[in-house]
Amino acid sequence: MITSLPNLLTLSRICVIPVLLGLLYFPNPLNRWVALVLFSFAGLTDYLDGYLARHRGEVSAFGRFLDPIADKLLVASVIVMLIAIDQLEGLIVIPAIVILCREILVSGLREYLAEIQVPLPVSRLAKWKTVLQMIALGFLIVGDSAGPAGWPVDAIGNTGLWVAAVLTLVTGYDYLVHGLEHVNHEAPASADSRPEEDPGSGGPA
Repeated sequence: MITSLPNLLTLSRICVIPVLLGLLYFPNPLNRWVALVLFSFAGLTDYLDGYLARHRGEVSAFGRFLDPIADKLLVASVIVMLIAIDQLEGLIVIPAIVILCREILVSGLREYLAEIQVPLPVSRLAKWKTVLQMIALGFLIVGDSAGPAGWPVDAIGNTGLWVAAVLTLVTGYDYLVHGLEHVNHEAPASADSRPEEDPGSGGPA
């Protein structure tokens, strides 16, 4: 199932990251527009892989594992590179950090809830957040330097990123509350079920 079309689309989203970062590292106008095309392609595969997996009956554990990782790698890589080339600077770094911290939080929650076999479904608001976030990053990839003359490309991207950060806080809070409910309701492990500690190990690391 790794070589199924949905999984290949997900893998392509990861494979495009080094090329995308290389284009942004040398931010001339042509490279920025090519980077936008690649970023848009990667965003499109995020929709297509899930759609095809459901409609072709090729939903797999590998795909469910890889899809959110590919999304987070793509977004985090682009945000960090935009900061590195000073496309994101000053106060606009704040929403970027908020988005990155939320991704780490949700990843940790998913990992924990997976251990106790509790799903963490994506909310409708989170989907809108993702769409707005990708659009904002697309504008920032192009920037004023390569964008159409007279267009406030940076301003549009910065505004979109701030709004995405607000939605990020809302959806992150919702996920956190959902996760803590299961943490609080989980029965503590009995003394008999705990693994024996090696007396010479000094306890758990």
